[in-house]
Amino acid sequence: MNIWADEATEERGENARLSSFIGAMALGDLVKSTLGPKGMNKILQSASNSGITVTNDGATILKSISLDNPAAKILVNISKVQDDEVGDGTTSVCVLASELLREAEKLVTIQKIHPQTVAEGYRVASKAALDALQSSAIDHSNDEKHFRQDLFNIARTTLSSKVLSADKDYFANLAVDAVLRLKGSTDLEHIQIIKKPGGKLTDSYLDEGFILDKSIATNSPKRIENAKILIANTSMDTDKIKIFGARVRVDGTSKLAELERAEKEKMKAKVNAIASHGITCFVNRQLIYNYPEQLLAESGIMAIEHADFEGVERLALVTGGEIASTFDAPDKVKIGRCEVIEEIIIGEDKLIKFSGVAAGEACTVVLRGATSQMVEEAERSLHDALSVLSQTVKETRVTLGGGCAEMLMACKVDEAARTVKGKRALAVEGFARALRQIPTILADNGGYDSSDLVTRLRAAHYEGKSDAGLDLDAGAIASMKDLGVTESYKLKKQVVVSASEAAEMILRVDNILRSAPRRREAM
Repeated sequence: MNIWADEATEERGENARLSSFIGAMALGDLVKSTLGPKGMNKILQSASNSGITVTNDGATILKSISLDNPAAKILVNISKVQDDEVGDGTTSVCVLASELLREAEKLVTIQKIHPQTVAEGYRVASKAALDALQSSAIDHSNDEKHFRQDLFNIARTTLSSKVLSADKDYFANLAVDAVLRLKGSTDLEHIQIIKKPGGKLTDSYLDEGFILDKSIATNSPKRIENAKILIANTSMDTDKIKIFGARVRVDGTSKLAELERAEKEKMKAKVNAIASHGITCFVNRQLIYNYPEQLLAESGIMAIEHADFEGVERLALVTGGEIASTFDAPDKVKIGRCEVIEEIIIGEDKLIKFSGVAAGEACTVVLRGATSQMVEEAERSLHDALSVLSQTVKETRVTLGGGCAEMLMACKVDEAARTVKGKRALAVEGFARALRQIPTILADNGGYDSSDLVTRLRAAHYEGKSDAGLDLDAGAIASMKDLGVTESYKLKKQVVVSASEAAEMILRVDNILRSAPRRREAM
């Protein structure tokens, strides 16, 4: 008997499970070619505006594609969580989850092991893997020089799989300098990134202070020292009636002139109220018309108009001011301060630089590049590095990359499998095989013989070389410690936790219910 409304569907048992497995594995196969320093790019073309994005960032790819499979959507969600929590490892978490489900599919469909048994085995394996990862983590937070080198190595490793890989040392230093200015904070709002196509990638630089991508008003002073800044979101136009739909009728031009005079007097009073705050710079989110601009210039106040909302918010944050919309009580308005405001030129564009701001940790990264797509991808790459570094400053432990941490965990999980009784042991072994898929994919993406390299890597770990990993430049097994291939402990831990939890959640599915689409009533 069918209890569902028209067009509502249900998938049960094996069909539901198979649909989940296939969706998750297909998504993993889509992004796994982007993994690692030899990963390939994807071109994403928007159907609505024909915009093109060239990227190998897992989070960007996954949030740009529309999906119908519910299991695939779960993997997209864990990728977003990874991006929010750590900032990198979005591809790794999706690939590991899909490989765990690939192993689970073999256990459930071929060996007829119950999904609950597989989930229990995965929990045992996940604990063993995390314990192994924790025991291998190193903490140099007490040695400032050594810790900076760790941060530099993490930035290099993160950037080696991005568009900035050719200049990874240059950008790694830039990212470390920017994050260390934050003095332990994870608030990346203090680090502004400005994108200016033109030049080459290594023309990018880190500048202390805040740069606003706007120009100073005509006749305003072009440089101010010891600036007092009023940041506002208020209307500075004189020729609009502020009541929607209102009309004014006059019986002669003299009455019209009176109205204009009244408007001017009103604006003059507003500018006088602004000037009474004792400021030298006025930054407004909205337009400033010619008359108030002229009045501000006569008062010696630098006027900056049409600063976008994000720019105004960030400027208020770094100068220590607040955004005001009324000016009747100067004592209640918090004024921002900085040492110098001046006009600078980047490429062919004029911008405004605020130096010596109240928040000393504030800085701006100016990114240059040959094309807008290159600059956009460079921003995504640098954002990943900055996010990972800011989290590492908080959770200071580090671990080794290049497939070393995954192989180390896989070996410990294999050892744990020997102590597990019953069919759960097969699931624990499956978890180890899934972990070994990460170095396998890294080798495949580099164009090397993955079977040979991964078996040699496993043998090296069983011989006690716990720092052995894949050197993808030479296509050989090498010490990751000597090569400086370092990754954040928090990143690796989050990848394993998220992937195993997502795999367990999808494993427990035995029904997929799709509701009927909402009908639109005919007009």
